[in-house]
Amino acid sequence: MSRRLQIRNRLDWFTMMLVAAIAVLGWLNIASATAGSEAVDWLTFDGKGGKQLLWLGVCTLIAFLVLNVEGEFFVRISILSYLSLLVVLAAVLVFGKVIGGARSWFAFGSFSLQPSEFAKSTTALMLAWLLSRGDGKLRDLKTRLQSIAIVGLPAGLVLLQPDAGTVLVFGGFVFALYREGLSGNVLVVAFAALVVAVATILSGAGTVAYPFFGPATGVYVLWAVLAGGGGLVLWFLVQSSLPRERKRLKRIGAVAILGALVFSGAMQFGLEKVLAKHQRERIHVLFGLDVGNPDADYNIRHAKAAIGSGGWSGKGYMNGPMTAYAFVPEQETDFIFCTVGEEWGFLGSTAVILLYLTLLLRLIYLAERQRSNFTRVYGYGVASVLFMHVLINVGMVLGLAPVIGIPLPLFSYGGSSLMGFTVLIFILLRLDAERFSVLR
Repeated sequence: MSRRLQIRNRLDWFTMMLVAAIAVLGWLNIASATAGSEAVDWLTFDGKGGKQLLWLGVCTLIAFLVLNVEGEFFVRISILSYLSLLVVLAAVLVFGKVIGGARSWFAFGSFSLQPSEFAKSTTALMLAWLLSRGDGKLRDLKTRLQSIAIVGLPAGLVLLQPDAGTVLVFGGFVFALYREGLSGNVLVVAFAALVVAVATILSGAGTVAYPFFGPATGVYVLWAVLAGGGGLVLWFLVQSSLPRERKRLKRIGAVAILGALVFSGAMQFGLEKVLAKHQRERIHVLFGLDVGNPDADYNIRHAKAAIGSGGWSGKGYMNGPMTAYAFVPEQETDFIFCTVGEEWGFLGSTAVILLYLTLLLRLIYLAERQRSNFTRVYGYGVASVLFMHVLINVGMVLGLAPVIGIPLPLFSYGGSSLMGFTVLIFILLRLDAERFSVLR
């Protein structure tokens, strides 16, 4: 049997069918969300439904090409592709087109390309390359710092655009690092930081709530400090209660409380001085804070209304009035899940979520069955990116996360996102097909 035939027989067709099913369902919903009150002309490519169909054709070709490239090629280009995307991300800050308040796009006539969508796959490849050296574990400080730098460099460039939503997606690589041996203490610190962040937001609405730069609001900041520092101290006390550890615990507690104070100050500084006004308002609206702008929660209110109106089984395909008359802005992109909720109801929404859950679990399964450290790390990187996208997008539509402009993977309208996820997933499928070969 030829090698090409062996590879074809080892391709994971189940995952490909899941990807195809999600993409086709997304196209159908995009057509409905952009048709208005008119019937859809399926043969025209002037509308967004027709354009998305063209992108599906392009991505099918991309998938075919990726599946016919030797897996070793992706290992060898890891560094080059990562460095190239860093240059491109820097270039978009200078030559990019501003869309939605962010300079994240290159414009080529009527066609726009968002480089950050492809930075996710290059970052995953670079991280896999680094951690596949040696035994593939995060056992020394140097490797941990290098891993943080690999994720942090593209995330920092994306933050300058600014695109806070994509930065959060890069944060999802922590799950891949945890699988490769990152200490659980990091997750404890992350949880404490989340508590401090929430308390800082609650205490700092409309004022500067950090003691180093302005008047403190008192109770909430103090509670944030105690929650962050006290939580860490409690955890370490559980781990060790020996008398000789008391001095060490005191030092840890002091550092934790000081760290919580500094983080609270930096958090509030970022909210007040770095984020744009509309981004700050979206975060405040999420926590029920008054921002003095009656339209600040417009998207969330109408998104919830659209989903809630779908009931148990929905109003039927293309029969949703809020979808037809575009009550929800950006309904074909960031808020595409509203169309699912209104037209397909709770049952349809659950089916879509289950499709994503199945795909996520399948990606983890593919990663775990690898003999190659490189493919395992890359597989967890792919799963982490997909998980963060779905979590943030659906949470945003349901009012559980701030509105930060994250597309639903393979589902939302947009060529950059669709191509980015196609490359991301099909590289894994090609590497998985060679799992019996030796890859570094």
